[in-house]
Amino acid sequence: MTGGGAHRDVVFTFSYETYADAVSRGMMRPPDRILQSLMTSHEVDGLLVANPFRSWQSVIARSLRGTDPELPAAPRRQLVTPVRLSRSDPLSIPRLVRAYRRYDEELRAHARRLGLRAPAVITTNPLVAAFSPMAWASTVTYFGRDDWLSYSGRRRYWPAYRLAYRWISEAEIGVAAVSQQIIDRIAPQGPHAVVPNGVEPADWAGPVPPVPDWLARIPSPRAIYVGTIDERLDTEGIAVLAAQRPHLQIVLLGPAPVTDYVAGLRAIPNVHIHPGVGRAELVAALRNCDVSLLAHRRTPLTEAMSPLKVYEYVAAGLPVVAIDLPPIHGIDPRVLIAPTTAEMAPFVDAALSLGRASDIERAEFVRRNSWSARHRVVMDLALRPALLRRGEEFSPVL
Repeated sequence: MTGGGAHRDVVFTFSYETYADAVSRGMMRPPDRILQSLMTSHEVDGLLVANPFRSWQSVIARSLRGTDPELPAAPRRQLVTPVRLSRSDPLSIPRLVRAYRRYDEELRAHARRLGLRAPAVITTNPLVAAFSPMAWASTVTYFGRDDWLSYSGRRRYWPAYRLAYRWISEAEIGVAAVSQQIIDRIAPQGPHAVVPNGVEPADWAGPVPPVPDWLARIPSPRAIYVGTIDERLDTEGIAVLAAQRPHLQIVLLGPAPVTDYVAGLRAIPNVHIHPGVGRAELVAALRNCDVSLLAHRRTPLTEAMSPLKVYEYVAAGLPVVAIDLPPIHGIDPRVLIAPTTAEMAPFVDAALSLGRASDIERAEFVRRNSWSARHRVVMDLALRPALLRRGEEFSPVL
């Protein structure tokens, strides 16, 4: 986001996690990356960053500990956390709408005190986009990283998300989403763009880092899956692949919120489960493996994802074996598509034959798929003129 346009004031809101959460994970998820770009953009003047609602109790406790990170210092920049009695959103839709109108009022007051002038709002929460009026903003843009109507962990709020999608569409709010599937489910009547995930060039530059000690103890060939180990991972398919290719060492790298979910895999000798690691160690792990896996179940949630891990797999130089999901197609010729995880074995053989990509191939992929290129589209959408014809679409070359 380093274009030469006039300076604008911007408000950015997280969805259900906070700036502290983003910092703790290394600013690696798409919303975190957007905020990083906003904080370094020459086009952004004032910047208000808003966490989601938190309870008074948790805010006071964290304040006493004094461990929360602050935004990098800059004029007319502030991080705020709206508070209420309960952290959780109400299930009643009328109460939920009232809650997000209060959220809007708090942001408006903070924006006024910060001296923001008709700011552009970028929110990663569909409830903010739909139910917070933002009459004080010049434009509102919703960035959709996931299809919340397919996320079973928030099933209780599906009626609210369904209404939010409708209001976003009817209000002609701008929408940037990581996949066409999310765009289709919202059916925006205002300006919209598909902005797939990307990679940070600095993460993937230079020679291969030393192999982490824990990974060095696992023999080659290594097939790695990176990400939260939850309901998206096809554990039954992983077990089949491990049985069909006993020489293949399958590495599952990431946090497992429900440890019982992978209990059936722990007894398999060529499946290795390792907890999440820091950013540098994750990059080192990827660059010291032989093949990578997108071993998801096929569900409405995974069908709408733009899998960040696939872009990072290719940036690391690994051939990829992925299940057949719409957003996977066209990412790179080195992404081999299998019908399901249980049918991956011959595709893994082919991927191992491909070997690692050359440094020239990696560098070209990273250049084409950098976050800076992606965020140029988000910035153009967010800083659009306040009035655009219905259904106007941005068509960037990505």
